[in-house]
Amino acid sequence: MPVTIASIKAELDQRVGDEVVVIAQAGRKKITKRHGVLSETYPAVFIVNLNQDENAFERVSYSYTDLLTKNIEIDFNFEDHQDTDEDTEDVE
Repeated sequence: MPVTIASIKAELDQRVGDEVVVIAQAGRKKITKRHGVLSETYPAVFIVNLNQDENAFERVSYSYTDLLTKNIEIDFNFEDHQDTDEDTEDVE
């Protein structure tokens, strides 16, 4: 089944309020993991309120096209990622 922006938005609409880990490319061979809560969805973007113990800013927004093009990944299995202390990791 092809994934569309509408289907991505519909899935995220159902997960508002859930804890999430956003995994994004942070440059060459580096990824950034940000922990937070999916707080709002809009027609073109969604908002994640970040964990203040780990991040310098309160919230961040991403577009649904970021997920569609795999520029970012999101993971709702928050517990699987809590043991990592580093925000940026090397990728091989």
